[in-house]
Amino acid sequence: MKVVIVGCGRVGSMLARDLDEAGHDVTIVDERVGAFSRLGEGFGGNMVVGTGIDESVLRRAGKGYVLGVNANHWFGSLCAKPLIAGEAKDIAAGLPKKAWKRLSAGQGTKGERLYDWAYCELADLDASEYDEHRTGLWTRGLLIRRNPTDGDMAYFTTWCPKGTSIETLVRVEGTRWRIEEGFETAKNELGLDHNETRSWHGWHRHVSLVMLAYAMMAAVRHQANSTPKKTKSRIPKNSSVGRSRKFGTLPSNSPSAR
Repeated sequence: MKVVIVGCGRVGSMLARDLDEAGHDVTIVDERVGAFSRLGEGFGGNMVVGTGIDESVLRRAGKGYVLGVNANHWFGSLCAKPLIAGEAKDIAAGLPKKAWKRLSAGQGTKGERLYDWAYCELADLDASEYDEHRTGLWTRGLLIRRNPTDGDMAYFTTWCPKGTSIETLVRVEGTRWRIEEGFETAKNELGLDHNETRSWHGWHRHVSLVMLAYAMMAAVRHQANSTPKKTKSRIPKNSSVGRSRKFGTLPSNSPSAR
């Protein structure tokens, strides 16, 4: 499994070492070069200097992404791609009707979260330009989401292997809702933000207990929802099962029936 960890502090470095020892492909990102000393000499993963929300840093980490940007974020196409240049909101306004596709971003509290989506491929770039250990073409693009009710739009810059479908990008963007719902539930039900810790150890213990409780709650809820409900078997009204023998029908030729 490929894992990207942002921050090489106490928790990040410990997690990176454990995953690396377990045989996973680990990349850890931190702004400070000195922070990587926590990993030790035996660490076999990749170390990238920078911030986890910088596009070039994520590309060097070999990580595809769907990142939200402002409406005035500038985009431009290169090489053989259709000529596109301008701010995200202007590009969206100039797209033809056939460029939009209605897709679900996942399940919400009221059912499927349906939006209109448009995807513009801007450039195909060689992954080795950012990471010498990787090869192949990756596509930089613009993903646009439009609310079918009020027309409100959101814009995302994307980086993915060439040929990635718009359905996949929409599914990736939709995972953000699940993460936000998890944080909201942990805060409201389990008190994730109800602490006044003054040390790292106190904060770590509180967050760890909340995460454990949340995991247990999610497992119990999943089991309860997946177990089929037991239904009571009903006996037909005309069935003789369970009746007393004295209520049985006697043959017409029996002495008691004459």
